[in-house]
Amino acid sequence: MNRKLIRPSKIEDAQITAAALTDSDNPPLTDAELAQFRRSRGRPLGGGKKEQVTLRLDTEILEQFKATGSGWQTRINDALRDWAKHH
Repeated sequence: MNRKLIRPSKIEDAQITAAALTDSDNPPLTDAELAQFRRSRGRPLGGGKKEQVTLRLDTEILEQFKATGSGWQTRINDALRDWAKHH
């Protein structure tokens, strides 16, 4: 597979920029709006506090949760919360 970057020519780049500037759904940002931007690192904070821990689980249990796809750690957390609520 060829993954060579194809850059637009100066004329094509000017046409793309002109089209973007006339897009009413996406007007250019003002200097005031740009000044409000703040850099951040990492993923957004979730609701509630969580603590990172190291936990040893049976391989079969872990594989079952991972097999359910994305969000498997949240499902383990939900299962533990449910157990704690009923015991």
